[in-house]
Amino acid sequence: MTTEPSPKPGDASTGVTDAENSIELKEVEGLSQGQIVRRRFFRHRGAVISMIVLAFIIVLAFSAVGFDFAVFDLAIKTAGWWQWTWTAIPTPQNGGAPTLSLVPEFLGGDGIRIGDHPFGQDEIGRDIFAVVMRGTQQSVVIMVVVGLIATAIGTVIGAIAGYYRGWVDSVLMRFTDIIITIPLIVVGAVLGLAFGRLGAFVLAIIIGLFTWTGLARLVRAEVLSLREREFVDAARVAGASDRRIIFKHILPNAIGVIIVNTTLLMAAAILLETALSFLGYGVQPPDTSLGRIISENQAAFATRPWLFWWPGVFIIAIALCINFIGDGLRDAFDPRQKRLPNARKLVKQNRESLQRATTAGVTRGAGFQAGGTAVGGVGPSVDTDKDDRPGRSGSSS
Repeated sequence: MTTEPSPKPGDASTGVTDAENSIELKEVEGLSQGQIVRRRFFRHRGAVISMIVLAFIIVLAFSAVGFDFAVFDLAIKTAGWWQWTWTAIPTPQNGGAPTLSLVPEFLGGDGIRIGDHPFGQDEIGRDIFAVVMRGTQQSVVIMVVVGLIATAIGTVIGAIAGYYRGWVDSVLMRFTDIIITIPLIVVGAVLGLAFGRLGAFVLAIIIGLFTWTGLARLVRAEVLSLREREFVDAARVAGASDRRIIFKHILPNAIGVIIVNTTLLMAAAILLETALSFLGYGVQPPDTSLGRIISENQAAFATRPWLFWWPGVFIIAIALCINFIGDGLRDAFDPRQKRLPNARKLVKQNRESLQRATTAGVTRGAGFQAGGTAVGGVGPSVDTDKDDRPGRSGSSS
């Protein structure tokens, strides 16, 4: 007698694993690597929310008070929609306290209103909202420029060291070690005093020249792994030059490591600029930045705390948003990420379907054994294939 094997306790978990793998295959079937990365990233709620918040902060900062950019002989200036500029000194109102109110009157507040100076005014009467928007502009410029410069230098040095190995690797890595041993805050302080008066852009270039070391080591490790892959050997056999192999074949496959660590570099850059400006070594007057706003008003901490709230909130918000975006990019580029976050519901549905199917299979097996086995466990052999044929009966005549 031929019977179906009864399900084992481990079969359910195996079935669930198979269901998860089939869900992953269905999710990515027919999609390119870029589409898979985008889909995974946009299903990371924290990263998406952070990207929206960061975009809102940047648009608000550059549109509210306009953009006043000047470096060497290049000058760009646009007007904003806010009634005050960051250099204007209007008459103090409300004792310099913020006019922003978010508590309705029926809850005992002053009602929902913005007022002329929602973030308050400093000791000379400047509108803090305008000053914070200008400081956010400078911090964002420094963050982006440092990220681009450090990424370019770190990627090139790491790729060359990892690809050529040997004495080239030794020289480049020893140079990287020397840069690492230099105290960054001390270098930033010295260079900030020398170049901070030239503006945030020049200061960002100087900082970027000393913050690429960590990325260089990561790229080197990735290239050392990728250079042994079959597609690199195929490119060599096809006659591709070393430069083409590095920039056309190896680095595109290391883009995940590069992008994720670039976001971390940008977050570190804005905190470094804040620290330097707070110590007085960053952006120099008459310009300003978020760290300089806190530094200039540190004597008023007990009497006018709102002068610290707003720049501090924007510093924390920008740094957190960039870190969450980096976290989302890391998950999106991770090849070990087998299942997309939203696939959990599908896995649950597959688990329930598997349980129903297992229950039905056990029931059918029990019924089959009851009908085909005699008392004592011995009975005639039943050919179910023949019994199902048209014109044949289940018993012999």
